[in-house]
Amino acid sequence: MNLKDYLGETNLYDKKEKLEKNRPKSWLKSVSAFANGQGGKLIFGVKEDNTILGLSDYQEVSENISEIIKTKMDPNPEFDMEIKEIDGKVILILSVFAGKNTPYFVVDGGTRTAYKRIGNQSVPANRIDLFNLSLKGEHVSYDSLESKKRLEDVRFKELRIEYKNRTEKEFEDKDLKSFGLVNDEGNLTIAGALFADDYQVYQSRVFCTRWNGLTKANGRIDALDDAEFEGNIIYLLKASLGFVKRNSKKMWKKGPVYRIEYPEYPERAVQEALVNALIHRDYSVIGSEVHVDIYDNRLEIYSPGGMYDGTFVQDLNPLNVSSTRRNPIIADLFARMDLMERRGSGLRKIIEAYEACENYKEELKPEFKSTESSFTTILKNLNYDTQNDTQNVTQNDTQNVTQSEGQNEGENEGQKLKPSDRREKILEIIKNNPKITAYDLSKQFNVTDRTIKRDLKVLTDKKTIEYIGSAKDGYWKVNK
Repeated sequence: MNLKDYLGETNLYDKKEKLEKNRPKSWLKSVSAFANGQGGKLIFGVKEDNTILGLSDYQEVSENISEIIKTKMDPNPEFDMEIKEIDGKVILILSVFAGKNTPYFVVDGGTRTAYKRIGNQSVPANRIDLFNLSLKGEHVSYDSLESKKRLEDVRFKELRIEYKNRTEKEFEDKDLKSFGLVNDEGNLTIAGALFADDYQVYQSRVFCTRWNGLTKANGRIDALDDAEFEGNIIYLLKASLGFVKRNSKKMWKKGPVYRIEYPEYPERAVQEALVNALIHRDYSVIGSEVHVDIYDNRLEIYSPGGMYDGTFVQDLNPLNVSSTRRNPIIADLFARMDLMERRGSGLRKIIEAYEACENYKEELKPEFKSTESSFTTILKNLNYDTQNDTQNVTQNDTQNVTQSEGQNEGENEGQKLKPSDRREKILEIIKNNPKITAYDLSKQFNVTDRTIKRDLKVLTDKKTIEYIGSAKDGYWKVNK
């Protein structure tokens, strides 16, 4: 028998060589973390390297575990114990179930400490963790809590316009209450304050930056464009989308009937990623904001708050991630306006939007990463040539090298020639025809002129060639 046969699908487990009766906190903290999260298992009688030691007194161990949990934890979590025999040795598996009355505390030496799971460690929960665990235990979401804003002091003009445009229905006053934006006392909920006009919630912000290069520090000019947006959640979505559009390009070429477009980032993917960031972020973190960072080769969207169920998205199949909504009121209203789906298929839609693009390749598949306190979506630039990450793709205008609008970078790449071999041949051609243009070279090699432009840039940077004269009357010179 294999130990893995008893662990099931979860990777949430701890192994203990024996039961520590005199130091119960050493294993109770895992019980607390599992109960406060998704659940998990403790296996007694096993070393960290999976060596099976076994328990000679397993019946006494099981009784002690039950008694210690009952006296040392508040409230008592639900758990189950199994006795298993592997290679003639007995182990005990303590299965702790995800709790419904969080937070679960370990009571030891006059102190009460709740724990949470980070990776394979059980660590003390901080103030924000305890607040969110308390909401979870009371079956209340943060966006349903009462804000300090009164209904008579705010307007919902932008929400009404957007709702009418998307649903073709009027947004009525009674909808404010039925949708959970206003409570019986006439106070706005947090969700209501986030949808109200103007700037009602301090952390309702998005910071956008177009960086110069592949990192946040890439030379004399670090940022090419930036903007900070503050306001209601609908405005933030529109403003962020506008920033991305302003700082990205769409190439195209003529097709048999319609022109074929080659965007750097599919618009649907960007919208889905921004919607996910605004809806599922943790608004309880005061002073936080969503960040949109655009680099030469990618777009990153960061939002405060990890996966609500405590999992790490990089450990899951993004096509099958179930939706556990941190802010159900916000999510429901966005779904009513067809800005997202209730069943939670946002990550799938992002991937499908990429796969539908003419210039999509598997290595450009979107990536998703999360920690216990953040979620990041990474969208790859579909028009960025990854063969030359360290090269600056711009070219001096006086070098008579231009990019024809509408040509797809890499459209005809994948030829038998390696870039280095192609550049050697370019040198030979330039020697015989110093006035040849990038367009003529692209036709000879059956690649895009942007690819040729990059080759010329590499050769120029190495001082192998240089351009003499004006763009109109100049010529290429091959240096010895």
